[in-house]
Amino acid sequence: MSSGRFLQITGGAAVLGVGYYLYNAGGSPKAAEKRMEADLSKAGSSLGLSGKGKEAQKQGEVAVADIGKKADEYMQDAKRGVSKVDSKLEGYRKDAEAKLESTAKDTRANANAAIDSFDKNVEAKATQAKSAVNSWFGGSKGVDGSK
Repeated sequence: MSSGRFLQITGGAAVLGVGYYLYNAGGSPKAAEKRMEADLSKAGSSLGLSGKGKEAQKQGEVAVADIGKKADEYMQDAKRGVSKVDSKLEGYRKDAEAKLESTAKDTRANANAAIDSFDKNVEAKATQAKSAVNSWFGGSKGVDGSK
């Protein structure tokens, strides 16, 4: 096997190994590093190359890294929850604003209709009163001034 081919296979295996540890650590490089160190320590102890204390230390570091990853996930979930609440509140605010505007528009329309009705009624009564006053003074002119 040529040295170029050996480097390709070795490099590919390294990339796959890094990808494996990153995937298992949920994309956290720090957690992936700790997990890889723990696995190397465990493999070394099974071959009789390292002590149990070192393996336990590495397992503890993995546990701490996993806890940190979980804390980050909980923070992200909390941020998404707050974002959902904010968007719902914004939707409620827009709905309330639209209903308020609609109610104000209806109220204005009803008020204008009532004012127009009142004005017509006042004009009709004023015309009747003017006609009655003209008849008292002997005027035979109509309301519009014609005979």
